[in-house]
Amino acid sequence: MIKFICYPKCTTCQKAQKWLDESKIDYELRDIKLDNPTLDELAQWYKKSNLPLKKFFNTSGLLYKSLGLKDKLPTMTEDEMLALLASDGMLVKRPLLIGEDLVLVGFKESDWKEKTIK
Repeated sequence: MIKFICYPKCTTCQKAQKWLDESKIDYELRDIKLDNPTLDELAQWYKKSNLPLKKFFNTSGLLYKSLGLKDKLPTMTEDEMLALLASDGMLVKRPLLIGEDLVLVGFKESDWKEKTIK
């Protein structure tokens, strides 16, 4: 089963969930604020995604900005970045769509369609 990890108050997450429902894709919903991804989960998803780790950060979030991460991330190790992401779900870019061989970060309808609809 595909995991849909989102923040219910986020409008992009709401659009993504509507798209999943309209596309009749079964998913397991997980609220990122109530059930933050663990360090192990984030490390697995990062490896599976082939994306730069910076893509997992919610760069438009208030917490990202208040911690000054734009300037700090370039000097941090991957382990430090993963630990930081695991410390607060609001730092993680969302929504996330996680499947056996699927890791999508953020909602871009064309990407989601290409990767989920066979």
